[in-house]
Amino acid sequence: MKALVYEEYAPNNDFEKILKIKDIKEPTPKSNEVIFKVKAAALNYDDIWGMRGKPIEIPMPHISGTDAAGEVIAVGDEVTQIQVGDRVVSNGNITCRVCQACTSGREFDCPHRKIWGFQTGPLWGGFCEIAHLPESNTLKIPNNLSYEQAAASSMTLMTAWHMLVGRANIRPGQTVLIMGGGSGMGIFGIQIAKLYNCDVIATASHDKLDKCKELGADYTVDHRKEDWHKEVNTIGKKISKEKEKPFGIDVIFEHIGGSHWNKELTLLKYGGTIVTTGATTGYDVQTDLRYIFFKGINVLGSTQGTRAELESGIHWMSKGKIKAIIDSEYTFDNAVAAHKKMLHGKGLFGKILMKPA
Repeated sequence: MKALVYEEYAPNNDFEKILKIKDIKEPTPKSNEVIFKVKAAALNYDDIWGMRGKPIEIPMPHISGTDAAGEVIAVGDEVTQIQVGDRVVSNGNITCRVCQACTSGREFDCPHRKIWGFQTGPLWGGFCEIAHLPESNTLKIPNNLSYEQAAASSMTLMTAWHMLVGRANIRPGQTVLIMGGGSGMGIFGIQIAKLYNCDVIATASHDKLDKCKELGADYTVDHRKEDWHKEVNTIGKKISKEKEKPFGIDVIFEHIGGSHWNKELTLLKYGGTIVTTGATTGYDVQTDLRYIFFKGINVLGSTQGTRAELESGIHWMSKGKIKAIIDSEYTFDNAVAAHKKMLHGKGLFGKILMKPA
């Protein structure tokens, strides 16, 4: 079968030098595994980290791809819930399922956890014609969802759901600030917050503000402006007055970091919550602790999520309440262009998909 493979790192982002389409052996199922023909797979930023060899080294030769959807063509003899012909999507959070963290519902804290297509291998990821995963890492796709919608949702939907529902414990009527609303994470953050009937303020670059409103954001702010937080503060006062509720942001959905961090802390109400899962503009931030202790702010970290949370997100997708936004589609032959588009991000809104052909 054909697969997108690399055997060396490209620390300078010279993807063209290392990415090759190669013939590799077709997988046969272990007793607990599902084999599926890949119909669509989505790019994530860890695909770029893998090719750089940073922040961690990865198994070589390597096949990337954490989010993949396809049709089941074989199952192991211990598989009970998935059948040949089923349509499935990956849950890329591979865990041991027997440690204390896993059995207490915190599989994202499993000490043996690996991200499929990033930390797995050699030659074990979703950018191939035929993929294999443990049954516990595949979910059936509802009939009214396409392979493309499913592949574009898996990791980002699960992570966003875990941030807002699992960690921040959002409630109807709260005011929620979604940072980076035009990103893959932010797109789902907006929709989840609206699903919970929250007042949503989304930040994004100027060219993405209208698209954030189309997703349901009540207000939008250009976070590239130096004083973006002052505009958010003004909007927060307006919402407070109109809804007759205490002033301030209840929950901030954060994955940007950098110079935005302290500005975000100023916006939270007393007892408010900031939940963070990334730092795309920088992780080495300085924190003004006065905002945290004086206002009793909750600072929550969040990494990926649980299978049950992904199932919840997929359920609401099937009901038409959440949707994936697909920016563009490429074949494996054009994988270099796909990765470069994700790297530079210019004009990017939604997920980039790749297909075998």
